[in-house]
Amino acid sequence: MSIIDSARKVFVPIHKEGYLYIGIAAVATLVLAMIWSPLGWIGAIITAWICYFFRDPPRVTPVRDGLVISPADGTVSMIVIAEPPPELDLPPQQMLRISVFMNVFDCHVNRSPVTGRIVRQVYTPGLFLNAELDKASEDNERNGLVIETPGATIGVVQIAGLVARRIVSFVKDGETLGAGDRFGLIRFGSRLDIYLPAETVALVGVGQTAIAGETVLADLRSEEPQRLFRGS
Repeated sequence: MSIIDSARKVFVPIHKEGYLYIGIAAVATLVLAMIWSPLGWIGAIITAWICYFFRDPPRVTPVRDGLVISPADGTVSMIVIAEPPPELDLPPQQMLRISVFMNVFDCHVNRSPVTGRIVRQVYTPGLFLNAELDKASEDNERNGLVIETPGATIGVVQIAGLVARRIVSFVKDGETLGAGDRFGLIRFGSRLDIYLPAETVALVGVGQTAIAGETVLADLRSEEPQRLFRGS
């Protein structure tokens, strides 16, 4: 194994969306260091954090038909029955909504929860309220995807938050995604809402940590009863 291969296994890859910010921070660090060395150290810490924020680690995704995988790293903040945003143009009926909140220390690369085709993508300008609030689903800036998967049509919504000021999408209408494929990114802290058929049973609990591309949120083909969870 070469030294380069060894380094790749040690260091987590950085998504290309972060290159510009890392470059700006590195140049600013050099300038600050020339002005006063302690400022340079502060700049170096900020640069290291930006590298950490834009990390894009590989994930191992379960691929069985019907599984709904978490699209984001973070904490399951809400599991409720709610109507999807009108811009998704889904049937005007209530659906199961699972929300995953990302703080500024979570990986912010978003991944497709299912294998399917994107039939609609729509960006909606809005506010920058705390993404943990329920009304953020309706009031905040967001980008929504409608994905057709065998047996169901689901919605996935990227929601901006207090700190987040940029929602990035990597996909277009008509594209086919595999479960776990990267479809977007949010800078710098926000939330993902997943809308599923109302009869779907969530296989996670509020407060549980989710890993994008790995944690199973639900199973569209299972009749397993609601799980019980206990905090510790």
